[in-house]
Amino acid sequence: MTPAPGAGSEGTRKKRRRKRPAHRAPLIKDTTAPGTVSPAGSAAKSPKPASKNYAKRVDEVSAGGLVVDHSGKNGLLIGRVDHKDSSGKRILWSLPKGHIEEGETPEQAALREVAEETGIESAIERSLGVIDFWFMAGGKRIHKTVHHYLFRETGGKLAAQESEVDEVGWFPLSEIVERLAYPDEKKLIARTEAATELSAQ
Repeated sequence: MTPAPGAGSEGTRKKRRRKRPAHRAPLIKDTTAPGTVSPAGSAAKSPKPASKNYAKRVDEVSAGGLVVDHSGKNGLLIGRVDHKDSSGKRILWSLPKGHIEEGETPEQAALREVAEETGIESAIERSLGVIDFWFMAGGKRIHKTVHHYLFRETGGKLAAQESEVDEVGWFPLSEIVERLAYPDEKKLIARTEAATELSAQ
């Protein structure tokens, strides 16, 4: 009996699978779109979260304050050239102060810094209070705390500290608040009314 055409194993034609060209990348399952395929290596990758670069916080503590002369009528200020001023002539006046070194109390640091920056020796009469503020410097966020005191001149000779201070000077106590360049110091002196109290003595 002759098998019918197409019957049996001999009459079955096997479907030939085409070989994928070597230069084509193999297909892989694309998880981003179910039921589709993508060339290997082209599957979407989840983006890495952007790293947050926070400026490093640095805490600094300083001490200083307002020195009143023998007469009780003048206050001592230090001046530094304002580098933002194109003329280079503007002076920013402030209270003498500096960093508290290891092993020092705020009072000891304040007396030392006043003497170093102005050449004037003094004695602390009382505290004027503490202020703190933030600023950026060298890519860091600086949190600065400053202890302020009221001093009475006891000696020394007026002289600006080399490389640190551009000018030093005595000014009438009634002008101190107006001359101070920084708002926090203005508020401190105005609030304590140190100038009024001392000028009356």
